[in-house]
Amino acid sequence: MGQTQILMIVLAVIIVGIAVAAGITMFGKSAGVSNRDAVVHDCQTITSYAQQYYKKPAEMGGGGRAFTGLTLDKLNWPGSNVNGSYTLTVNNANQITVAGTGVETGVSCSMIYYANGDSTRTTITP
Repeated sequence: MGQTQILMIVLAVIIVGIAVAAGITMFGKSAGVSNRDAVVHDCQTITSYAQQYYKKPAEMGGGGRAFTGLTLDKLNWPGSNVNGSYTLTVNNANQITVAGTGVETGVSCSMIYYANGDSTRTTITP
């Protein structure tokens, strides 16, 4: 084999190696972004269920304009799923915090829902 052919083979192996490394990197970033989006969606869903609980009269199984005693179990939401794990904390009768931690490293979301102002403050970690 000539030197030119060996040089071409080495060059082709290097280019293929770089392409594979770039593909793995792009897949890893995509997985992180996808997991972040799924965790944020789950936190929003939990917050929405909590809002429904807050507004439903106590006689109908709701909170009667209070979050007191609210848990994920009362919302029929598991503490964890394929996207991550979740906690719900009652700060006071009119405010809750929903926190989610994704399965990908560094992915987290925290939502504080204020029933009085009917607003949410969200913190997302990439």
